[in-house]
Amino acid sequence: MSVKLRKRANKDGSVSLRLDIHHDGKRYYETLDHLRLKKGTTLIEREQNKKNLQLAEAIRHARAVELSASDYNIVTSNNKRIVVVDWMQSYIDNYTKKDIRNVSGARNRFIDFIASRKEPLNKKIITFGNLDALLIEDYINYLEKNNKGEGALSYYKRFKKMLRYACRSKLMSFNVLEEVEKKVKGKADKRDILTLDELHTLINTPVNSPQVRRAALFSAVTGLAWIDMINLKWRHVKYKTKQMELVRAKQEIYNETVVVPLNDTAIELLGKPGEPDELVFKMPSSNGANKTLSNWVKRAGIDKYITWHNLRHSFGTNLIMMGVDLLTTSKLMGHATTKHTGRYVRASEEMKRTGTEKINIKL
Repeated sequence: MSVKLRKRANKDGSVSLRLDIHHDGKRYYETLDHLRLKKGTTLIEREQNKKNLQLAEAIRHARAVELSASDYNIVTSNNKRIVVVDWMQSYIDNYTKKDIRNVSGARNRFIDFIASRKEPLNKKIITFGNLDALLIEDYINYLEKNNKGEGALSYYKRFKKMLRYACRSKLMSFNVLEEVEKKVKGKADKRDILTLDELHTLINTPVNSPQVRRAALFSAVTGLAWIDMINLKWRHVKYKTKQMELVRAKQEIYNETVVVPLNDTAIELLGKPGEPDELVFKMPSSNGANKTLSNWVKRAGIDKYITWHNLRHSFGTNLIMMGVDLLTTSKLMGHATTKHTGRYVRASEEMKRTGTEKINIKL
């Protein structure tokens, strides 16, 4: 087992510090972002760099002690001095699951939260020793204030996931989350969807990109997400059985093939097949495609905010509107459970209520 302090030069002239750790036959790094060395062109900068190096060496020594203690399942006082955001980065560096962007986002939000607190600079360095339930509840308030829809809940779930791992790794003597009383509020944003009538209007409206038109309508009648659509190859399309067979990007970890039936509209949109490993849709960037889609919807006279993800929601809501049951809709959407499919039921019910308002008569 060894823990070494490494330096890495940055383009702006500063120097990043990180710990190079060998433990249990594995090698990994822990960054010390809060101790970055400046160019050192002034006396003040040189003095601060000296202090940062001394602190980095102290952290290196503490980390070595902590790892040695973990071999014997001992929680040491050195663990309490570990900077939470630095440890989180090491966790992320070794994280392999698909939600890594959300996990990294939870860390970034925690960093922003700490920076926003009206505390002296020395109290803005949060270690496992001063991480308490009240601080976490303040973090929840920050998430709810600065994130829309389910964002706060999503980030907090990842934050909890990291802290539970830290607890199992003996960085804390108890799970501080058990003392957190506040619950995270967060509901999915209401999303605009295109009804079948609006899709017909869109079909009859000119658009300057035939490829975007073809792909957008295909997503609207299959529920295929953007990431799956741009990676769709002809070998995934089975014309004889009128279906697609692919592993969805969000479920790649399970390596489970999803079968998506293709109706006549989808088959017509696909057209003549190409080579097996050739992409079905040759698309611009995500931003470019969404910009074209937005202009197309506007040109069609549809006053709604529609992005590619809204096309997928349109598919799910229209299924419910046409009487398809919840479980079947969930399967067609590729959801692991019916939990997320419920939003389409709510959207459908709201559309029905709005529809009945249009046939009110004066008595």
